[in-house]
Amino acid sequence: MRIALDAMGGDLAPGPNLQGAVDALANNPDLEVVLVGDRPVLENALSAAGLSSDRLSIEESEGVVEMHEKPTDALRKKPKSSIAVCWRLMAEKNVDAIVSAGNTGAVVASGLRTRLFLKGVKRPGIAVALPTLKGRAILVDVGANPAARAEHLYQYGVMGAIYAQEIFGIENPKIGLMNIGSEDGKGNDLYRETHSMLQRSQLKDRYVGNIEGRGLYQGEADVLICEGFVGNVVLKVSEGMADFMFKAVTPAVVSRLDASQQENALNAFKEVGRSFQYSEHGGAPLLGIDGVCIICHGSSDSRSIQNALRVSLQHQKRNINSQIVSQLAESAVADAV
Repeated sequence: MRIALDAMGGDLAPGPNLQGAVDALANNPDLEVVLVGDRPVLENALSAAGLSSDRLSIEESEGVVEMHEKPTDALRKKPKSSIAVCWRLMAEKNVDAIVSAGNTGAVVASGLRTRLFLKGVKRPGIAVALPTLKGRAILVDVGANPAARAEHLYQYGVMGAIYAQEIFGIENPKIGLMNIGSEDGKGNDLYRETHSMLQRSQLKDRYVGNIEGRGLYQGEADVLICEGFVGNVVLKVSEGMADFMFKAVTPAVVSRLDASQQENALNAFKEVGRSFQYSEHGGAPLLGIDGVCIICHGSSDSRSIQNALRVSLQHQKRNINSQIVSQLAESAVADAV
């Protein structure tokens, strides 16, 4: 599998990106990585760190979309930026996947601009894995499509269920609709229409109905779907709450423990905090793309980049895209009948 890595993307680039790529190559013999970025900068960084691999190459790009830049404006002004070149490589079938810790909006906008969608997919969605009392739940969409339609949310249910099963091993994942109440008729027009569509669709046996926000962490569903505006708010609140709890609760608890117990307590809190970071699970996939696109957190370290490259390979090996196309085609036939 050949993956384009946005070597210039991320708060700490290029160092962690390069180290993560070399580490991934060492552990995955079927992997080849194309570093996309400023060639002199990357060559100097690789040489200084003593990093190399015969399955590592460089593709020249010009400019970087910074985190503070408006995605559409930046892509227009920087048509040869590292993010844009990554997408061009995949559109031309020169790579099978993209991994980036750069500007998330630019990654999504560049992908939407290519129209590199799987057959039958109306709009791609970003999926993240969040911890629950019962294991993991997949939340789709968390920012790619803030103006979704009911059909888009239905497709997120299809794609999210496949991803949950193939990547996290959740058999027959239950699907829920994020809403302001669990009763029928709750929510605005979009959510009422989606609820009705899911009840009549091929997902009806998996669909458990409307799920309130607190139900996410109770594990009331394995896959939760919503439009990108709601999903992004849920994700950012979750990350913020995890950070708050670590900073506010940890000192209060640790101060009451013996010195011999404090290190174990700190490690336990850190482990819980990491569970809210989707980069621990290889980043967040943009589902519905003809290829693989993994979006990493801006502060990703080398371990996160390595995880993202690994899960890209897993995504391909588990035939997630072909399953998405097949199931969406089946649902289209059912609707026609």
